[in-house]
Amino acid sequence: MDYQDYRHLLFEHRQNGVLLITINRPEVYNATNARLHLELAEIWRTVAKDEATKAVVITGAGKAFSAGGDLTMVTSNLDDITGVLRTGEEARSIVYNLLDLDKPVVSAINGVAVGAGLAVALTADISIMADTARFTDGHTRLGVASGDHAVMLWPLLCGMAKAKYYLLTSDFIDGTEAERIGLVSKCVPHAEVLDRALQVADRLAAGSQPSLRWTKRALNHWYKSAAPAFELSVVMEMFNFVERHDVEEGLTAIREKREPRFPSGEPEVSTGVSG
Repeated sequence: MDYQDYRHLLFEHRQNGVLLITINRPEVYNATNARLHLELAEIWRTVAKDEATKAVVITGAGKAFSAGGDLTMVTSNLDDITGVLRTGEEARSIVYNLLDLDKPVVSAINGVAVGAGLAVALTADISIMADTARFTDGHTRLGVASGDHAVMLWPLLCGMAKAKYYLLTSDFIDGTEAERIGLVSKCVPHAEVLDRALQVADRLAAGSQPSLRWTKRALNHWYKSAAPAFELSVVMEMFNFVERHDVEEGLTAIREKREPRFPSGEPEVSTGVSG
C-alpha cells in the first residue's frame, strides 16, 4: 500500500524527516473498524519503503488515541470464521511489522487507548502519554483472551505481577500510573503530549541512523523471544470467538454499559444429590 491508499490515517511529512501519522476517525473516538485494523498493520511496511522518513510520531485525532475495536467489527466475527482468522493475522502483523520497522516510532497517547490502538501505542519504541489519558487491555472484559500485544510486551515492561493484575482485571491505567510502573516512557501534561513526542522524534531523526536503527533491532529481540507466548495468546483470543457465549455477553454488557455476567462465570446449580 502507498500513502494515498489509506482511508483512516492522515500523514504529514515534517522537517528533518519526521512523519506525523494521525489516526483519523474522531467521530467514533478513532475506534478500529475492519479497514483501520488492516491499515494499522500495513502502515509500517509503507513507512519502511519511504526513504524520506527517518522517524515517526503516531497520535489520534480529537479526544482519543483509539477507543478499541468497533463493535460492528467485533460482532461480525461471531458469525464469520474467515473474518476471525483474518483479524488474528492482522493482530500479529500490527505488532510484528512495527517491531520489524528499523525506523524509530514515538507514540503520542493523547487520550483513551484500547485494543489495536493500544497495541500500536505501547509497541512503539518510545511512548509519551498525557496525564489525563487512560488505557486498558480490555480483552477479558469482552470475554476473550488478551491477544493483541500485551502477553508479549507487558511482563517485560512492568513485570509479571503488574501485567497479570491489569490483564486479568482489565482495570484502566492513567498516564501517571503507566509511567510509574514502566508501561510508557514518559507522562506529560495533556497540552504538551504531541509537542514532546515531536521533539523526541526530531532528535532521533537528526541522530546517527544506522546506530539508532540497529540498537532498536537488537533490543526488539527481547520482545521476539516472547513470540511463542504472543502467538498462543492470539490463537486463544480467536478461539474465544468460536466458543462465543462469553463474547456475546461481553458485547451486550458494553452496549448496555453494565458489568458483564459471563455464562462461564455463573455458579453451578447444585442438584442436591450427594454421592
